[in-house]
Amino acid sequence: MRFLKRLDVLVLKAFFGPFVLTVFVVTFIFLMQTILKYVDELVGKGLGFLDYAELMMYFSMNILPVALPLAILLSSLMTFGNLGQFNELTAVKSSGISLLRVMVPIAIWVIGCTIGLYFFNNYVVPKANLKAYSLLYDLRQKKPSLDLKPGVFYNGIPGYSIKIVQKFNNDTSIKGVIIYDHTQGRGNTDIIIADSGAMYLFNSSRYLALELFHGNSYSEVKEEDGSGGNNNNKIPEEFMRNAFEKTRIVFDLASFDLSRTKEELFTGSRQMKTTGELARHIDSVQATILRLNQHNSGMLQPFYYYLKIDPADTIKDPPRIAGITSLNDTLFTDSTSKVIAQRAANQARSIKAYLESNVERDENMVKEIHEFQVTEYQKYTQAVACFVLFLIGAPLGAIIKKGGLGVPVLICIIFFIFYYVFSITGEKWTKEGVYPANFAMWFGNGILFCIGLFFMRQAKNDSRILESDFYLIWIDKIKKIVKTKK
Repeated sequence: MRFLKRLDVLVLKAFFGPFVLTVFVVTFIFLMQTILKYVDELVGKGLGFLDYAELMMYFSMNILPVALPLAILLSSLMTFGNLGQFNELTAVKSSGISLLRVMVPIAIWVIGCTIGLYFFNNYVVPKANLKAYSLLYDLRQKKPSLDLKPGVFYNGIPGYSIKIVQKFNNDTSIKGVIIYDHTQGRGNTDIIIADSGAMYLFNSSRYLALELFHGNSYSEVKEEDGSGGNNNNKIPEEFMRNAFEKTRIVFDLASFDLSRTKEELFTGSRQMKTTGELARHIDSVQATILRLNQHNSGMLQPFYYYLKIDPADTIKDPPRIAGITSLNDTLFTDSTSKVIAQRAANQARSIKAYLESNVERDENMVKEIHEFQVTEYQKYTQAVACFVLFLIGAPLGAIIKKGGLGVPVLICIIFFIFYYVFSITGEKWTKEGVYPANFAMWFGNGILFCIGLFFMRQAKNDSRILESDFYLIWIDKIKKIVKTKK
């Protein structure tokens, strides 16, 4: 009994090191991939370290349900590969302890991770997504940081267009300043031109001060004659010019601050909902579809009635009907009949258009249900994937008996690609309505579970599935079966 406890401690110590390392590495890789999608929209806006840190923290929580199964697969491969490579696993088996017993402590830990990941995915991830995407939206809307470039008009400050000819190395002294004042809404009628100047921030970078030297201010004043209407006797425009040796202009930079949007505006997204909220939303949409279909049936019911009328009672000349191309043909000789028929045709066309719009709405709601089902089932499938990939990694590591990072990482990448492809396929089947969600979303886990059971059987029997002898034996068996049939 004491030996088994020591064995459990040994296996867990061998597992936790690679597990913790791979969790951080895999999370970091996926996090960088996510951040790179938005880096072009965030750079140059004067964001602080805390803004980036907060965004990465929320995205890390979102990535963890994907990274954890991969980390369990890699760490299981490395753990049992190391035990096999250094003959520790052989020594344990020789003492009468089975491979399944050796896997028990890690299996218990993985089952705990599976349960914990479900609750984390259901309660923590939606809140993290809400925080992440609301913050990302606000960061996208934030104006770029103040950056006056020589020779280019800067329009970042509301109501002003500023151009400088030269900026010196200290980033405070400038030369050749042109400022268009648009705060009065009169176009380019107010202009300030200065030979040089200095700019600096004050009051915790809330305000920008421009001290201008040796310049002029120009203002064009348009006077009204008060006569109204068209008048050829227009009063000429008045130009005002003021020279100055030194003046100071203060700009409010409040528009550059990061303003936060209410998070309640983002709660409608399926990524911000728990399984209970997703299920209630699906039920609500399904009820809406049912009411819409019942309404459509009611709209069509009168037309069903007329279709049931025996044509022999209303139409006495069938050959004549075949030649009719429009309502103006000789079928309706009476003018009143033509009017009635025209009204009926217009009504039929309007109802057809109405029903077509309802059908399109119905299809969109069905697509919405499928998308919500994908999100709902992902909370379960991603959690169960931890245990499924453990069933693959642990016995496969015992079979290949290769530790380190080389072979385990290669095998891990291969099976993660399989897992990713199966998951994407299941999501596509669900969204397109090819198969029901309860089958399509579990398709990938089901296939990998069968593969894991196969590897478990082979590892229990000490089979060598990665060596040529294993396949040569099967080829010989197939040849014998073929010969006996002949």
